[in-house]
Amino acid sequence: MATISLPTKDRSFAPYTTGEPIVLPKKGETPKLNRVAFAAAHVVADPLADNDPWLDAAVDWDKTIAFREYLWDLGLGVAEAMDTAQRGMGLDWNGAKELIRRALAAARLRPGVKLACGVGTDHLDANARVSIDDIIRAYEQQIEEIEAMDGRLIVMASRALARVANGPEDYARVYARILRQVKQPVIIHWLGEMFDPALAGYWGAADHMAAMETCLAILQEHADKIDGIKISLLSKEKEIAMRRRLPKGVRMYTGDDFNYAELIAGDEEGYSHALLGIFDAIAPAASAGLARLAKGDTQGFHGILEPTVPLSRHIFKNPTRFYKTGVVFLAWLNGLQDHFMMIGGQESARSLLHLAELFRLADQARVLHDPELAAARMSKLLSVHGFA
Repeated sequence: MATISLPTKDRSFAPYTTGEPIVLPKKGETPKLNRVAFAAAHVVADPLADNDPWLDAAVDWDKTIAFREYLWDLGLGVAEAMDTAQRGMGLDWNGAKELIRRALAAARLRPGVKLACGVGTDHLDANARVSIDDIIRAYEQQIEEIEAMDGRLIVMASRALARVANGPEDYARVYARILRQVKQPVIIHWLGEMFDPALAGYWGAADHMAAMETCLAILQEHADKIDGIKISLLSKEKEIAMRRRLPKGVRMYTGDDFNYAELIAGDEEGYSHALLGIFDAIAPAASAGLARLAKGDTQGFHGILEPTVPLSRHIFKNPTRFYKTGVVFLAWLNGLQDHFMMIGGQESARSLLHLAELFRLADQARVLHDPELAAARMSKLLSVHGFA
């Protein structure tokens, strides 16, 4: 245990004493799971690079790949080069491609591990006038390059498509063209506007339920090319409604960082698999909880994962797109990287008060690996801000 003085909402400081952390599994004790579970993984910035952090993405490749090894050791798959890796918020397509190349090389040395790679249209000039055909070609380019590396695909939502599409028929046209060409079934990613405001109105409708109809029609028509769909709308009701209507053989991957425990556990009509940014931050708890679920211990599953939900809701609070700051902060507290710096300077995207509450909630969720180390690092952060 450790005691630390943390800032509070009334602008004062109060002592906080940590509890007992989760017991980390021993090396080599990879659990067997009955859900497909991907953690969308973050990238580790290079803190000593001579660059302009707001303009240039300097990545510590060794530490970044080491973090993927840590996730694989826990039995989790890695969703690579997604928004958790600051794709489109510091990491451009060239950086994403290099990240994917390195991750695939590491995965080849680990038979049986899961790795899926994000493809999109983010190399298009955000200010250029583009057509639907331009967007199709952009998707085709990224798909071709990743398939050439033998990468499994996650087809990410396109900001360019959201900007220029005139209605559902344009989405149907784009997805039909690219899905007919993929070599193996893909995961479709529907990222809501709370994660990326530029994706508002995706599938051709502002109303999520109307948009769902277009998405379901595409899934039905191309079911043989689709492994599953990840939806990130932060609404369990919408996810369950869609899950119950998926074509046979198409998985639902929850991207709901507010309600994941309930959705993964499921109900009498089905359950969701997982592709979650929060699993980056709570990987040992996710692994242990899913292992309990695989053994039929639903109560044990909820006992481990439910305490992590308040932490996740705090990390992903509005503006949700800044959740990556909390994910990287927790990796630093847990000794999984040596510094709290991010590409794009995104370590500044959350307040000191937010990070102090994150510390408390992480402790209460039992996801601080070493509370004394975490408290020492939190104290250093407070000192940098003038609170020694």
